Amino acid sequence: MTKEVVGDKRSFSGKDYQDPPPEPLFDATELGKWSFYRALIAEFIATLLFLYVTVMTVIGYKSQTDQALNPDQCAGVGVLGIAWAFGGMIFILVYCTAGISGSHINPAVTFGLLLARKVTLLRAVMYMVAQCLGAICGVALVKSFQSAYYNRYGGGTNGLSDGYSIGTGVAAEIIGTFVLVYTVFSATDPKRSARDSHVPVSPVLAPLPIGFAVFIVHLATIPITGTGINPARSLGAAIIYNKDKAWDHHWIFWVGPFAGAAIAAFYHQFVLRAGAIKALGSFRSQPHV
Repeated sequence: MTKEVVGDKRSFSGKDYQDPPPEPLFDATELGKWSFYRALIAEFIATLLFLYVTVMTVIGYKSQTDQALNPDQCAGVGVLGIAWAFGGMIFILVYCTAGISGSHINPAVTFGLLLARKVTLLRAVMYMVAQCLGAICGVALVKSFQSAYYNRYGGGTNGLSDGYSIGTGVAAEIIGTFVLVYTVFSATDPKRSARDSHVPVSPVLAPLPIGFAVFIVHLATIPITGTGINPARSLGAAIIYNKDKAWDHHWIFWVGPFAGAAIAAFYHQFVLRAGAIKALGSFRSQPHV
């Protein structure tokens, strides 16, 4: 069924939603606002909790499937359970903190939003610092609680698996991060909210697809790189474990996610939203009385 449009079609602007104005590149006034520091605290705590739960899940799985301790290779949560831990935590944390900081919990997401002018440069840099510090503290908690298992099973670090080339690892990180950041843009797009106005507004709608994106990407890339798609997650695990293997090819987990985020931002803003940009340009070019 289609909706009938009643009235003069010439008065229809063709745009039933409002895009927020682009954020300035630098806004020093943010430093004087409590909401800015509250957002930094939220990003720090969210990333801490994310790393604590997920790395603890990885260490627990490896200990339960260690043949020296347990001959049952079906014990533990399995790769599927690990993917659920990452995706489930993102769903929970985005639901809890989206209204405070936007709940990025990932420098790659922050970078993509910066390129799209959704956040200022100052906020983006400070978010990344808070996320990295939160990740380090979260993994440090895991090590303090399970130091023996932590050291024995590699500290939950990311690394390029045997049999895969560096190019494959970089590509996996780029594509995986593209899926995540593209989902973030789509789930928070004001145009989608207007077009889907018949769907009841719910704070669950945005966190759910974002969490599922993280879950699915982990299923695809755990065998290749252990799944980074989050530089803070890779950095926190590498710093606390701090052995050569943790730093081998570590650059992959920065270059890949940042490249994937940049591609996703360009694709969403300048390809998918090109119609909206043209409509805005056409409106501005018209004479006004």
